[in-house]
Amino acid sequence: MEDELNVTYLIFDGHVELLKYRYLYFIVVFTAYIVIFCSNSTIVYLIWNHQDLHEPMYIFIAALLLNSVLFTTNIYPKLLIDFLSEKQIISYQACVVQYYMVYALGGAEFSLLAAMAYDRYVSICKPLQYQTFMRNKTVVIFLVLSWLWPACHFVGLATLTSNQKLCSFTLKLIFCNNSIYKLFCVPSRAITVYGVLILVDVVLFPVIFIVFTYSRILLICYHCSGEVRRKAAQTCVPHLLVLINYFVLTIHDVITVRMESDFPKTVYLILTLQLVLYNHLFNPIIYGLKMTDIYKHLKKLFC
Repeated sequence: MEDELNVTYLIFDGHVELLKYRYLYFIVVFTAYIVIFCSNSTIVYLIWNHQDLHEPMYIFIAALLLNSVLFTTNIYPKLLIDFLSEKQIISYQACVVQYYMVYALGGAEFSLLAAMAYDRYVSICKPLQYQTFMRNKTVVIFLVLSWLWPACHFVGLATLTSNQKLCSFTLKLIFCNNSIYKLFCVPSRAITVYGVLILVDVVLFPVIFIVFTYSRILLICYHCSGEVRRKAAQTCVPHLLVLINYFVLTIHDVITVRMESDFPKTVYLILTLQLVLYNHLFNPIIYGLKMTDIYKHLKKLFC
């Protein structure tokens, strides 16, 4: 029989009187999910439907926004069901699956941003070779690796996690993340070491690569005309904003689990909500408003 975990949501933890507002929370979260789903899906549809957007840069943007839809779909439906339930529980195996999907899709975000950085690097620094480097086959390979690489990494970690003996069955969080390590009877050195290696391979290396490529782009643009600098900023700045935002939230997720007892609960809640809400609303706004070609089609669609 699978172990069942009691889920105490941060907004309810220690505040029993807030339970009577569960339907209000349901409406707010449901609205947020619909907005995230529709805003990301709209831009994906525009890129899919318009031939002039069938370029590597826009295809990677569509993949990034699709990744946001998958990420939120992994979290929000269960959250909404629990808001309407008298008792919030989840089986340990289901929690491990959600934990796996959260980090596999989170890792895919960094891989996709690295692929976008490479695309911008070739486009700006080696424009005459762009068609040679960024062929359709290359784009497909990048897309497949962006999802497959982190997914394969986290299979082993999820397997190790699912086989651990539990001595606690209460989670105080919004979704299953690496806080489930605190349920183990004995801390696992293997999981800790493996987790650090994955963090380096799936997060740190892509971030270093992105910083390197954008540094090269900045150096090239410094010696170019104002028009080239303007076009480079128009396409690169949105990617950098998304990267900085997501990297900060990822570091928060890693650090706060280690400092949970010393971290203010309100701050922890706000940062966690940013990871599941703000970031996935932020992406379509940035790409919808900052990318001129996408914004043009958005205006046609709604006006």
